[in-house]
Amino acid sequence: MPDPDSSPDRAQFTSGQVRHLASLVRIELTDTEVEEFRSELASILSHINALSEIETAGVPPTNNGADLLNVQDDDASRPPLPREQILANAPQREDEYFRVHAVLDQS
Repeated sequence: MPDPDSSPDRAQFTSGQVRHLASLVRIELTDTEVEEFRSELASILSHINALSEIETAGVPPTNNGADLLNVQDDDASRPPLPREQILANAPQREDEYFRVHAVLDQS
C-alpha cells in the first residue's frame, strides 16, 4: 500500500479550518498547535482515503466481529441490605448516615 503521507492529493487544512474545529470542541490552540494539527489532520485524512482504495466487493457488512449477548442480570427486586452492613463501608459516619465533605459552596 502506498504511503498516505506521500500522496499528491493529500488534503490540506487552513489555519482557519483548524481553529474552527477547535472552537467546535471547545479547546484553545496556540499558533504552534494550529500548525501541528494542520499536519496531523491532513495525515489522518490521507490514511482514511487510502482505506477507500481497498476492494470490498463481496464482503458482507457487519457491525461487530463477535457475537454479542446481553449479559445483564434480570431486573428483579430483592430486599435491601441491613443498614449496619451498608454503614460498615462508610469512611466516616454520623449517626445513621454517611458523612461527606461539602460539595457545594454555600456563599
